[in-house]
Amino acid sequence: MSQTITVRLTKELARWLEQASKRSGMPRGRIIREQLEKARESGGEQSFMRLAGTVRGARDLSARKGFSRS
Repeated sequence: MSQTITVRLTKELARWLEQASKRSGMPRGRIIREQLEKARESGGEQSFMRLAGTVRGARDLSARKGFSRS
């Protein structure tokens, strides 16, 4: 491993990372590397985006009272 980066974390995220490190016994850097690997393997795509553009029907699909256009 020869590449080093600096990342600024919020206090809450830094606290979570420290707790996760203590619970698992793994160094913080390894936890971060594993999460980056998972993100890379998933292709960086958000799973819900595969549904974009698949809904068909009227522009105003809501049939509930108060939400439909009259």
